[in-house]
Amino acid sequence: VQLQASGGGLVQAGGSLRLSCAASGRTFSRYTVAWFRQAPGKEREFVAGINWSGSSTSYAHSVKDRVTISRDNAKNMVYLQMNSLKPEDTAVYYCAAGYVAVGSTNRYAYWGQGTLVTVSS
Repeated sequence: VQLQASGGGLVQAGGSLRLSCAASGRTFSRYTVAWFRQAPGKEREFVAGINWSGSSTSYAHSVKDRVTISRDNAKNMVYLQMNSLKPEDTAVYYCAAGYVAVGSTNRYAYWGQGTLVTVSS
């Protein structure tokens, strides 16, 4: 499975962005998928996760109520809708996939390259 994240950019505080994660491979629909982020000088952190069917999701406390993760298995896509963005959301965002429980923060087998989100104050 290969993952390609996109949709990052520069946005003002309070704005919105939708990140996309495009996957190749017929088995993508079987995997849990998650978004992580890494801000400059900080460790990578879990943002949101979704199970294989989309029936179960998990969010980090810092973004809960502001982001929504979703997937379209027919298109091999996972999305992260981010609203009410804050400067502290500035980071490189990565998507990851693997046979893990939704909400898992590690042991993802596949990672995409990151997409940079910059939120200006």
